[in-house]
Amino acid sequence: MLDEKKIKLFLVDDDALFLKSLQIDFLESADFEIRTFSTGELCLENLNENPDIIILDYHLDGINKGAMNGLEVLDKIKLENQQVPVIMLSSQDKIDVAIKCIHHKATDYVVKSETAFLRLKQIIVKVLHTQKIDKQLHWYMSKM
Repeated sequence: MLDEKKIKLFLVDDDALFLKSLQIDFLESADFEIRTFSTGELCLENLNENPDIIILDYHLDGINKGAMNGLEVLDKIKLENQQVPVIMLSSQDKIDVAIKCIHHKATDYVVKSETAFLRLKQIIVKVLHTQKIDKQLHWYMSKM
């Protein structure tokens, strides 16, 4: 894998234990460059690092009740960079919450559970594959 850049992954969750567990899972499974943030505000301050993918918790006010929630952070991320895929993560297994996230331009929605990491991995693989195909398509179209 010479010359392949690491996938820059932002993990944003106010649950420190879950955040650390997710970070360890990703580091053990692939070659990621991972930044973790306990608030959406911290994530937004670091968007200039151009993450490839952001995994964002739906509720981010567990520590600071005045903190921005995941949807507010998602909206600001999309204002700054429409292209960055954002996968929403929540303990809520409610279809209306998932639909609300998708309406706010989230790439996907994952419920925190025993299978959350596996689902996240599958979504990331799909997102990266789609991005690769898009780049190839743009390259071919520019040659026409």
